[in-house]
Amino acid sequence: MTIDEVERLPAVIPLLTAARALGISRNSAYRLVKRGEFPCRVIQIGETYRVPTAEILSILGLSSALSNDAPPSPKDRR
Repeated sequence: MTIDEVERLPAVIPLLTAARALGISRNSAYRLVKRGEFPCRVIQIGETYRVPTAEILSILGLSSALSNDAPPSPKDRR
């Protein structure tokens, strides 16, 4: 995935989308989840797994880039 594609992901994504963003194969992703070793939090909903996009962005070092898009705080406006 490109950085632009990752930054446009919804708030919570399927496990395999998260794995793709991190360069992890499907089999490795499921193996890591079962061992509790996936590199970020995984939410299990029934038989499906979801991953918070913010955690993927943080792992990739992109969370600060997104916060730059936020409006400036009142302190920054001075």
